[in-house]
Amino acid sequence: MTDTTRAPLALVALFCAAETFSMAGFALVPSLLPRLSEQWSLSATEGGWLSGIFFLGYILAVPLLVSLTDRLDARRVYLACAGLSGIALAGFGSLADSLSAALCWWSLAGLGLAGTYMPGLKAMTDRLPVAVQSRATAFYTATFGVGVGLSYLWIELLQGLMPWPSLFAVAAAGAALSVLLVWRGVSPGKSSLRPRVGHGQWHNVLHDRRILAFCGGYFGHNWELFGFRAWLVAYLTWTHAMSPDAWTARPGWIAALATFLAVPASILGNEGAQHWGRKRWLQSVMPLSCILALIVGLSGSQSSRLLVPVILVYAASMNLDSAALTAGLLTETPPEQRGTALALYSSIGFAGGFIGPVAFGAALDAFGHNTHAGWAAGFVTLACGVGCGRWAIGRIESQGSGIGRQ
Repeated sequence: MTDTTRAPLALVALFCAAETFSMAGFALVPSLLPRLSEQWSLSATEGGWLSGIFFLGYILAVPLLVSLTDRLDARRVYLACAGLSGIALAGFGSLADSLSAALCWWSLAGLGLAGTYMPGLKAMTDRLPVAVQSRATAFYTATFGVGVGLSYLWIELLQGLMPWPSLFAVAAAGAALSVLLVWRGVSPGKSSLRPRVGHGQWHNVLHDRRILAFCGGYFGHNWELFGFRAWLVAYLTWTHAMSPDAWTARPGWIAALATFLAVPASILGNEGAQHWGRKRWLQSVMPLSCILALIVGLSGSQSSRLLVPVILVYAASMNLDSAALTAGLLTETPPEQRGTALALYSSIGFAGGFIGPVAFGAALDAFGHNTHAGWAAGFVTLACGVGCGRWAIGRIESQGSGIGRQ
């Protein structure tokens, strides 16, 4: 199905804008983690759970919501779940007064993301000519970084001007705006007449080694990426407390810049994968990211004038595989199985997004959250995450997978 009412460029721009607005609240918990940890007397492990529960909500909902788009117009799923995101954000801001309440509302926000991120991608690609789907996917997945970066940025600008519950109200308004954009700007499509996704289709997807390779790579990518984003502001806050410096005085600015770097890195990564081959590209950039994670961990005792540039280089490197993985999955999956494949991809991938923040927090508690050793151990967990992703790709490939065929 293609959308004949809009040119491809306009359609991609609309979905990217909607994605950006829907993610206005994405960085709220990571940005406010030092404040919430102090207010609710949280351990580092509990802080990791608060950050990671978002992705647990995501992975519990995504198999149903994304596979549903093989039968229903993905636009309908997107609209319902973007509205749910707004409700969850408003509920957190007005009703979360303890860790348990915050966990409930933040997991619901993650469920909302499950129904907007990949369903939004499918709603967009369903309406685009095949020839432009790969590059459109790269821009859409890169916009995830734009949304996260802008989330860090506006929170950094406003958190000193209003109480933290009001920040959640602002983010809820962003989710409402994304609903309005898609509702008014994207014409409804026809639902498929195909029967409900059954065991046969799941069997086909689960036994496709190319799909499993991309899922394993995405698991490692998200473990590293979201573990890093969950703890970056807290890490820079600790660094500034140990050695005050203008570079770390506004950690939200550094976190936003680190996230914005994901955009060109992700697009460049997809172009590199198309030029040099997806398999070769992923096998090169994932070990590079692993090495840089260890370098950042070892650089924590250095001057922030050295540490911050290293963090920014690392932040860019960890996104060189993002669009290459997602575009690879889409281009190598038959159209009638894409919803199911994306459901599996998202479930496995965002399981890494849940594990990353929790593993980082556990390492902090184990080695000392006020010590360089504790933070270094946290970054080691990130290296382990992307290492798992690289191992998964290599393991499946050695069994004869055709991963990366162009």
